[in-house]
Amino acid sequence: MSDIATIRRASPSIKRGEALGMILRYVVAVIGIIFALFPVLWVISASLNPAGTMTSQTLIPRNASLANYGVLLGGDPRFPFPRWLFNSFYIAAITAILAVLVTSLSAYAFSRFRFRHRRNLLLTLFLIQVFPNMLTMVALFLLLQQLGVYIPALGLNTHGGLILIYLGGVMGINVWLMKGFFDSIPRDIDESAMVDGASHWQIFWMLIFPLVRPILVVVGILTFIGVYSDFLLARIMLSSNDQLTVMVGLQVFIGGQFTQNWGVFAAGGLMAAIPIVVVYLLLQDQIVGGLTQGAVKG
Repeated sequence: MSDIATIRRASPSIKRGEALGMILRYVVAVIGIIFALFPVLWVISASLNPAGTMTSQTLIPRNASLANYGVLLGGDPRFPFPRWLFNSFYIAAITAILAVLVTSLSAYAFSRFRFRHRRNLLLTLFLIQVFPNMLTMVALFLLLQQLGVYIPALGLNTHGGLILIYLGGVMGINVWLMKGFFDSIPRDIDESAMVDGASHWQIFWMLIFPLVRPILVVVGILTFIGVYSDFLLARIMLSSNDQLTVMVGLQVFIGGQFTQNWGVFAAGGLMAAIPIVVVYLLLQDQIVGGLTQGAVKG
């Protein structure tokens, strides 16, 4: 009976402690949400500010309007923002698709086949990623310059040449990621299919490829976001106004008048973020659900 009485006396304090813990968690969550959303709200406010300058920026703009968006979509041939947006999207999309295809084939070969210098090739791919892209800017520029002499579509100031550079940059680490995922799939699947007369291509495309869909989605999204948001490579390799990506185009548009064109820049940044948000929302189920259920452990 004494134990029951002790529990009854302690229960109010336990409930108060749980309530305080719950309140504390809510307070921390609210602070985190405010901290994360404030920059976004500030940029949205700037995009709706008709004055368009940084000095007149307030959280709630006066006389809010869509004038800054009209400047971007007004059809000025000097600043073809829709064209820049389309360039970024299709360059990132093509690079992501090609990266997934080429990387998956390479990872399958490294995972399933045994050939001479296989380990050395894997280590070489890994070591290449150690060197930052900043060290290769001059070499890549000269490479495209020489390549453009023989294949104009892959030279400087071409989207083909830029895609080629992006593909080379994402191959190394993605091959390692995919190879680890391929290794987790039991080889019994391959052996059973070979007994039934299936070729390596049929095994890869019909059996292995659906099982590695989670890592394919992850690689595709990471490649898309990385290429879409890149500024440095695109700024160096592209020069024509109609060939620019959205990041480079906005920088060219702003020039040295950042404080005066702050509203237009904020509007362009918000519109440029739409494709990334849409792609992520469409594929988030594949990322979350696929990574937990798609892998087959051997």
